[in-house]
Amino acid sequence: MTLSLALWSVAGFVFGTLLEYWVHRAMHWGWILGKRHREHHRDGWGQGVWPELGTYVKPGVPLLLPPFLIDVPTGLAWTAGCVSFAAFASYAHQLQHDSPSACRWMPMPVHYVHHRDQMWHHNFGLAVDWWDRVFGTYRVESCDELVDETAGPLDVGWSAPRRPQGVWRRSTRSL
Repeated sequence: MTLSLALWSVAGFVFGTLLEYWVHRAMHWGWILGKRHREHHRDGWGQGVWPELGTYVKPGVPLLLPPFLIDVPTGLAWTAGCVSFAAFASYAHQLQHDSPSACRWMPMPVHYVHHRDQMWHHNFGLAVDWWDRVFGTYRVESCDELVDETAGPLDVGWSAPRRPQGVWRRSTRSL
C-alpha cells in the first residue's frame, strides 16, 4: 500500500509537469489568458511565489478529484504530488524571473530564455525542460550573461514580484 501511494504521489508530480507545459503552450496559442500572458511577456515580472501558487492550484482543483474515486489515501497521495509540483513550479517560475543563474537543476533556465528572447514557440517549461525536449520545442540558447555564482536558491520574491534585472529587454523579437 505504501509503495502504491508513493507511486500515486510521483504520478501526480509528473502529471503536474505535463500540465504546466501544455497550459503554458495554450497561453501562447491564446486559448488561456492570452492578453494577460502577453502582458506578462511585455513586463517580464512574476507574481511572487505564493500568489503564483494560488494561480496554479485554484483552477487545477477538479484535476485532483478523480483519484479520490479509488479511495481517500490514493486521492491524498495524488494531491500531494500535484500540489508539490505546483509549489515547485511557482518557485521555479519566480526564480527564473528574479535570479535565473540560481536555477541550477537545468543546464539552461528555459523560462528565463523563453522571456529574454521572446520565444513564442519554444521553451515552455517553467520548472523542468523534459517536455520541451519530448515535444521538440526545446531550443538551446547561450546564457553567457548568467555567471553570478553568488545567486542562491532563495534569491526569489516570495510574496511580491521583484523588478527584473535588465537582461529581459535584450531581444527585439516581437510577440
